[in-house]
Amino acid sequence: MGHTYADLLVHVVFSTKDRMPLIHDEFRGRLLEYISGVTRNEFGRVLKIGGMPDHLHALVSLKSDVSMAKATRKCKSLSSGWIHETFPGNDAFAWQSGYGAFSVSQSNADEVTAYIERQTDHHRTMTFQDEFVAFLKRYNVPYDPARIWD
Repeated sequence: MGHTYADLLVHVVFSTKDRMPLIHDEFRGRLLEYISGVTRNEFGRVLKIGGMPDHLHALVSLKSDVSMAKATRKCKSLSSGWIHETFPGNDAFAWQSGYGAFSVSQSNADEVTAYIERQTDHHRTMTFQDEFVAFLKRYNVPYDPARIWD
């Protein structure tokens, strides 16, 4: 084949350091735009992004030559630096070192988009920790309960 064709949709989830509520309303919208821009310029495109004060969800379409680890690491690093430069006084802002990445079929993209849009409603009844563990179980991802929040 002369070209590479791929449709790599991923639901990415990552939290702030120690799941502290560090994503403030004053910059949340701009942060989401910034992460979307980094992704668009280097890794693919964000189909939907949103979240809560302590974590983010994004539905991302990755280019075929990009690793999830590299993309997530770079987005978190650049966005953390951007927060510190653009919004002084947020010195405590940092991302947790890990992340979750869950494959999404094209037929489920609308469902994941709706899920991301409903984060505020969803978290009235479920903590981020419970939500994340539910994802791990749903996707059969092995994890050590004693080390999941390092």
